Amino acid sequence: MRKILMTAQEMARTLERLAYQILEHVDPADLALVGVQRRGVDLAARLARILSAKSGVPVPCGELDINLYRDDWTTTEAAPSINATHIDFPLEDKIVVLVDDVLFTGRTTRAALEALLDFGRPRAVKLAVLVDRGHRELPIHADWVGKRLDTARREQVNVLTAERDGEDMVLLEQAP
Repeated sequence: MRKILMTAQEMARTLERLAYQILEHVDPADLALVGVQRRGVDLAARLARILSAKSGVPVPCGELDINLYRDDWTTTEAAPSINATHIDFPLEDKIVVLVDDVLFTGRTTRAALEALLDFGRPRAVKLAVLVDRGHRELPIHADWVGKRLDTARREQVNVLTAERDGEDMVLLEQAP
């Protein structure tokens, strides 16, 4: 089973709405975005462009790899795939918005918070996600959510981005 949950146009509209919601709560001069590798990076870059265009203030945007901070990498059969981390701006006194594609158990966000704090101490950290599918295992919530879904644990929500996959789309699929 494969069901399209969001088209490219719906994703673009959702990112616009998320940008407006962020600007309602955070002064763009205090804002920095950090995308969680991999597709959170693509979404964060898009949000940064929208936020900068709407506010007239350049919004810094970084990339965060959380693989060495995951709580399951020692139990997986394969070695973790290491991606790039690029945060070339100070976090101190910033309101950092972590951007990820899907919020599920909360474990990725926990790892991202731990990894982020290795780069400094922001004034606050907020979370923006394209999709919140529930099933939390940790007390973590997103401050801004593009779409909330009721899913079964056996289902997968896959976000495709043009930058990585050649097209924008959010899919609901049965887990293998």
